[in-house]
Amino acid sequence: MNSTTKISFSKLLPVGILLMASISACSSVKTAADAPNSTDTSGTVSTTENAQSTKDDAQSETRKKQLEADIRAREQRNQMTGNSLNRADSDLASEVRSKLEANIPIGKLAVSAKNAELTVSGVVKTQDQLNKIKPLAMEIKGVKSVIVKADVIP
Repeated sequence: MNSTTKISFSKLLPVGILLMASISACSSVKTAADAPNSTDTSGTVSTTENAQSTKDDAQSETRKKQLEADIRAREQRNQMTGNSLNRADSDLASEVRSKLEANIPIGKLAVSAKNAELTVSGVVKTQDQLNKIKPLAMEIKGVKSVIVKADVIP
């Protein structure tokens, strides 16, 4: 085989790790496009068509399966590294975002993580949804604590 076309796994692995690190460099994620951009502020819950679209997407069975598969894949990847509780902050934030997106329809939430301590801010429609945030976030392996800065805006 020509040496210019021969690519070894040992050369691809560092490139893959670098790509994953650059993609996951941001540790603040949102449950919807119009959620707040950081956990320092809160947004507003829209009752427009966009909010209904977000709710329909989050509650669809296909989307829930995608979110669950994403969480499982990340947990499996961490188990392969030897410590399933030592998680990257970006992974924790992303998994919590996925969990909240699937379980809190029309929520406009931002999630950030630092040293496995998460902050969730934004707005939800009901007090029941607000009460679900912390228990849902704590279901993700590796989360040490959750600070909820979200508000209820009916």
